[in-house]
Amino acid sequence: MEMSKAEQNSAQAANQSAQKSQELMGAEVLVKALQAEGVQQLWGYPGGAVLYIYDALYKQDTINHVLVRHEQAAVHAADGFARATGEVGVALVTSGPGLTNAVTGIATAYTDSIPIVVISGQTSTTAIGSDAFQECDTVGITRPIVKHNFLVKDVRDLALTMKKAFHIARTGRPGPVVVDIPKDVSFKKVAYSGYPSTVEMRSYNPVKKGHSGQIRKALQLLLAAKRPYIYTGGGVLLSGAEQELRTLVDLLGYPVTHTLLGLGAYPASNPKYLGMLGMHGTIEANNAMQNCDVLLAVGARFDDRVIGNPKHFMSVDRKIIHIDIDPSSISKRVKVDVPIVGDCKEVLAELIAMVRESVAGPDADALQNWWKTIEGWRSRDCLRYDRSNTDVIKPQFVVETLWQMTRDADCYVTSDVGQHQMWAAQYYRFEESRRWINSGGLGTMGVGIPYAMGIKLAKPDAEVFCITGEGSVQMNIQELATCRQYETPIIICALNNRFLGMVRQWQEIEYSGRYSHSYMDSLPDFVKLAEAYGHAGILIEKPEDVEPALREARRIAREERKSVFLDFRTDPTENVFPMVQAGKGITEMLLGADDL
Repeated sequence: MEMSKAEQNSAQAANQSAQKSQELMGAEVLVKALQAEGVQQLWGYPGGAVLYIYDALYKQDTINHVLVRHEQAAVHAADGFARATGEVGVALVTSGPGLTNAVTGIATAYTDSIPIVVISGQTSTTAIGSDAFQECDTVGITRPIVKHNFLVKDVRDLALTMKKAFHIARTGRPGPVVVDIPKDVSFKKVAYSGYPSTVEMRSYNPVKKGHSGQIRKALQLLLAAKRPYIYTGGGVLLSGAEQELRTLVDLLGYPVTHTLLGLGAYPASNPKYLGMLGMHGTIEANNAMQNCDVLLAVGARFDDRVIGNPKHFMSVDRKIIHIDIDPSSISKRVKVDVPIVGDCKEVLAELIAMVRESVAGPDADALQNWWKTIEGWRSRDCLRYDRSNTDVIKPQFVVETLWQMTRDADCYVTSDVGQHQMWAAQYYRFEESRRWINSGGLGTMGVGIPYAMGIKLAKPDAEVFCITGEGSVQMNIQELATCRQYETPIIICALNNRFLGMVRQWQEIEYSGRYSHSYMDSLPDFVKLAEAYGHAGILIEKPEDVEPALREARRIAREERKSVFLDFRTDPTENVFPMVQAGKGITEMLLGADDL
């Protein structure tokens, strides 16, 4: 029987009254906030200051808490989850050393503009500033490495603060937000009437729509270009503008390149893609960057690893169009001619509409000549290496083999930082975005396993590979225990050259071969170590065993639900080429040992 209007109003009033009279502890309000934000995965480590929060988590069943073995890994896992899904990752740590252990993860996310919310415990409000047990100045410590941070001193502010934290983390230029919650705030009670549905912040209103006049200027430059080039970074992925980028590139027929964090935004198999650019970029990508006459930069920063020496880069006369949601990033390192502040997806969509409406088109003859020049650079095959050597495993061969075996699979690849990271970026040809997860701006070693762990929880049916080195992998190898506990089978491909490879490479080239503390003099037996954690390990010492080992690892991960540690003993003398030395221009590349 249908309710009358009066009965509906009465029931609604009764419900509102019940909501208003509901009293919850701060910890319970926090959990309701996370549920309202759709949080399903939470990585953390308990301690005294957050025990009320953990007690509230115990009483609910919608949020899956993952107990990591180190707080740094909690933040990295949340970060990896965010990079792969586009959602906000969430980590929970206790006060003092819990927070300071999380700092590296927070800084990593901040440098790469990754949306995460880190909740930290704090000593009670009455004890703040008294050097209480496990007290630290969370707000002060994290201020330079967050988009924003909050210290919640009143439980009545907690729900709105959490709403603001998620809003700030995911909008504009994304980034980490820290919410510091004193212990007494987590146990005090407050009348709870529901989580805010909206939030207004007068001082925070990021611009999404680009200026139409500036976009039209950009169009005129692009259509008049003789040697056009499209340079994209991680901002394309963060804004979800991959399809718009692909449409624009295909409409214009212009060459395109990506930064390390932009890989996959445009398919690597398409001839219009010139490969990654920068310090270890391809000849064709770097030469096109230096010699273009109109450059369209989308969601990229012109950082030192991309353009090399700024004076060298700016020595060529070109027009630069820069699209970025963060106005402070535009003309920060390189003066641009047409700045466009706005969301990459929205700006590219408007630019595409203008291209389609335009009577004029690209200069076909000039574009054909430009492509002939580019193909001349590409014909030098700067990524070639010695494939004839059957005595030792070349690290490039491992990555190429992995790519050949998984190119059609639902697959994610994480990496740590070093030579292995560059080889992965060069030789694994990403067709889709958010499949390549690594630390770019901060260059953080130890992220590979936590990233993989976070992705595997988010994407349980996908295959997740961690390409790492014997140095990086030991920084968070304890998370193999977490992988076992939560049954997140990942495959670790360690390119083990018994060196801190990138350090050794620089010492060889810049320091006359003085290998100061870059040799790993004592290494564990990784096979036995993996087995001790309840996983599988395989030692691979011959090139012909690379593919069978990868095949067996995939089987074990799929059928036995165990992680697999593949210890590839690779050539310790191999270097990453091409290479641009510090202080050089991006066209001043070393292409191999003969250039040393």
